[in-house]
Amino acid sequence: MKNTFFSTKKLCFVALFTAINVAFSSFGVPVPGGHLYLNDIVICFAALIFDPFSAFIVGGVGAFLGDLIFYPAPMFVSLVTHGLQAVAISLIVGRKSESPKFLRSVLAVTAGALIMVVGYSLGRAYIYSTPEYAILKLPYQILQAVTGAVVALVLLFKSPVKRFVYDIPKE
Repeated sequence: MKNTFFSTKKLCFVALFTAINVAFSSFGVPVPGGHLYLNDIVICFAALIFDPFSAFIVGGVGAFLGDLIFYPAPMFVSLVTHGLQAVAISLIVGRKSESPKFLRSVLAVTAGALIMVVGYSLGRAYIYSTPEYAILKLPYQILQAVTGAVVALVLLFKSPVKRFVYDIPKE
């Protein structure tokens, strides 16, 4: 029997998405009063198509490495928060042997967005020792979570990338 859980092709896709997450978490789009990071797009998209373990590698480890290289203060918050976000999305979407259902995917990325916003708000309050800072950054976290969820859903359901995604070996 062929083992596709750790196939070379899947390993390459997981590594590619992890590298894209590192790149997207290393720079932000300037918005008034802060930055908008686009790595949630990669995290949500990867969690919709991969199993929970692979989603954790892309989401948690990718965000951790991006923070470690460029801004190490919140790296453990990123590991836990984005890792939980990716695992939750992947578990809610369910079986990866078939194309995900739209409503289940919407529910999954919504739950992931909530995990990300709450996790980063609590993490910022702890790391910077001030809840005010976490509240100040809350609108940017919400915008980042919504942007990631919406763009990931559009990529999966309304773009031609779906044809290529389901060539990736599943669980």
